[in-house]
Amino acid sequence: MAAEPPGTEPDYRFTLANERTFLAWIRTALGLLAAGVAVRQLVPAFAVPGATTVLALACTTLAAVVAATSFPRWRRVQRAMRAGTPLPHSRMVGVLAAGVLLMALLAAVLVITG
Repeated sequence: MAAEPPGTEPDYRFTLANERTFLAWIRTALGLLAAGVAVRQLVPAFAVPGATTVLALACTTLAAVVAATSFPRWRRVQRAMRAGTPLPHSRMVGVLAAGVLLMALLAAVLVITG
């Protein structure tokens, strides 16, 4: 692991809040992964061939993206707090919201046509 960036030590409450946010992203990734496995293994086949596989892959892909971006985000926020600079913005909030919305719409269409 890389050495701590230079700067002042942030208030421990902010560091712990940043850690809790990181853990929330990881919990979200685990939930999406569990949903993907559940869809593939437990949901009966839809009328559209391969639809359960597509939905499961969408869940697991989004889980991988969330997990892969959570630690770099934690590190960027930690560095910004140490340097006293504004916190970086994250595109993942929009990506996650859009991904879940698209999966919900796909699931709704599959259930309706079903």
